[in-house]
Amino acid sequence: MSGNARARLLDELSTVSRRYMASYALFNQAVADRLGLHPTDLQCLNLLTLEAGPVTTGRIAELTGLTTGSATRLVDRLERAGYVVRERDAEDRRRVLVATVPEKITEFGRMWNRLGGGWFTLFDDLADAELAVIVGHMRRTVEFSGRQIARLRAGEVS
Repeated sequence: MSGNARARLLDELSTVSRRYMASYALFNQAVADRLGLHPTDLQCLNLLTLEAGPVTTGRIAELTGLTTGSATRLVDRLERAGYVVRERDAEDRRRVLVATVPEKITEFGRMWNRLGGGWFTLFDDLADAELAVIVGHMRRTVEFSGRQIARLRAGEVS
């Protein structure tokens, strides 16, 4: 591929990725509005469903990049909305764990399935190798975003 063709492709990638991120942020806002949640709370709930079990508020702070104080307020909101409960750790009674409420997560999952029902059809015409490229890109993007979030929070970018 010539340098000019690559430059045009990278320009297009820049434009389409900005549209992609904006569309996802707006979609996230619409889902959060529908559920009566803040968009960050919705994404925290999403991340909690990927964890193996109940977690500490400190872990929630790690997952979201929030301070522990902000994570505590986020848990307060999710608890008021009925999505999580706080429970004492059976092994260390001093620790408090945040657990999702199965019925609310099931309800959340049903709504997500109704909205995302066509998601996998977007990939029907792709070969496995093409899917692998997308998965690799998404993994790298998650890692890159995490590093950039850390830089922003550390004040390294102004």
